[in-house]
Amino acid sequence: MSQRVLTTESGAPVADNQNSATAGAGGPLLIQDQHLLEKLARFNRERIPERVVHARGSGAYGYFEVTDDVTGFTRADFLSEVGRRTETFVRFSTVADSLGGADAVRDPRGFALKFYTNEGNYDLVGNNTPVFFIKEPLKFPDFIHSQKRDPFTGRQEPDNVWDFWAHSPESTHQITWLMGDRGIPASYRHMNGFGSHTYRWTNAQGEAFFVKYHFRTNQGVRSLSAEQGAEQVGKDANSHQTDLLQAIERGVNPSWTLHVQVMPAAEAADYRFNPFDVTKVWPHADYPLQRVGRLVLDRNPDNVFAEVEQAAFSPNNFVPGIGPSPDKMLQGRLFAYADAQRYRLGVNHTQLPVNAPRAATVDHYGRDGLHATRYGSRQDKNYEPNSYAGPAQTGQALAAPLAVDGWTGTHEAPAHTKDDDFFQAGELYRLMSADEKDRLVANIAGGLSQVTRDDVIEKNLAHFHAADADYGRRVEEAVRALRED
Repeated sequence: MSQRVLTTESGAPVADNQNSATAGAGGPLLIQDQHLLEKLARFNRERIPERVVHARGSGAYGYFEVTDDVTGFTRADFLSEVGRRTETFVRFSTVADSLGGADAVRDPRGFALKFYTNEGNYDLVGNNTPVFFIKEPLKFPDFIHSQKRDPFTGRQEPDNVWDFWAHSPESTHQITWLMGDRGIPASYRHMNGFGSHTYRWTNAQGEAFFVKYHFRTNQGVRSLSAEQGAEQVGKDANSHQTDLLQAIERGVNPSWTLHVQVMPAAEAADYRFNPFDVTKVWPHADYPLQRVGRLVLDRNPDNVFAEVEQAAFSPNNFVPGIGPSPDKMLQGRLFAYADAQRYRLGVNHTQLPVNAPRAATVDHYGRDGLHATRYGSRQDKNYEPNSYAGPAQTGQALAAPLAVDGWTGTHEAPAHTKDDDFFQAGELYRLMSADEKDRLVANIAGGLSQVTRDDVIEKNLAHFHAADADYGRRVEEAVRALRED
């Protein structure tokens, strides 16, 4: 086999890749050494801004296969027939830490999917929990600031974390999830995934349904205790990445079964709590899980930077038959995610191979900007309407319309009969076994006892008391005991 020739980025052969050009054997470097300057300049520019949240992640390719008929609920083509397979890319992540953080930490996990459908890419960007900490997008930057490193101390501060939660009682449900046994997944393969938000499906007859997505791991749910997580971080900070990579390389392809909960749109207005509140779940007794298909991951990326770090997801990437709901947090994400990727990767990030549609034809009037590679033919125009047979609109909405009315302004969500911030957290607590409750209380007390302000502690304790009397009492006693030590 012949030796490949090393070249510069312009394609010229490199004569010497071991020694820089100098003025004489021991002299200073020469600015004319184009190969040296190119290598150093490229090295200086190899990193891009990391994600503000979900910075640390792993990804893999695979496919989604439809196993059950859901055409009564949606006209999405990739869900149109049993046996239909669609290529996918999935990115898992931790939320709060930086790109250099560890995997086996107590933190929600991102569960983001890109379906390369023949009607365009569909992105479903969720978590491994069915709920979230807040339901108002205006609070999201403040929430993340409270969970990130303090600008003065340079570390995550319990005072900040619990102070924000003290003033956000709607967080109680998610805190109960996070501090419970599933707060540290054993691996990405051994956790469930959720769309978390409510989405809208529309069938061929124009009927609308609200849905929630549930991806149930076929490997079984496995989690780590706080002690096991700390031990794992010490052994291998990249434990989840290592596990996913090696499992797929061995041919042990992880899979999840997708179920949905389906609510006819007409039932939303009179439901006992706001069905678009991402801090709450829909009880399965009201809306049972209905199986849709199977997600399988069977191929690792060839280059983590190009395909995982540069992967861009936006909840605003819908396809015909699927659309958003009035969930305020989801509405905020429709803008924020795509805008974050334009900042990180540039306006043409959708042309990167991992983000580009694979089964659909891209035809629009966007042309210029950093890293533009789509030019079209020389007859193509960059405006519309035009007289040159350019692409034209279809006139067909992706999802059924929603009726809206009322005065503009800043409003609290309309109250439903069960719209409080605590009852579902209490229901989750009462579902736990005695051992699970012990660990939950210990995890909460371990963090809350580090808070320096008594009023912040008292505000948080009030939330747990409101969720369940036993829950509040046990957390209060555990915090008191730790603070007295």
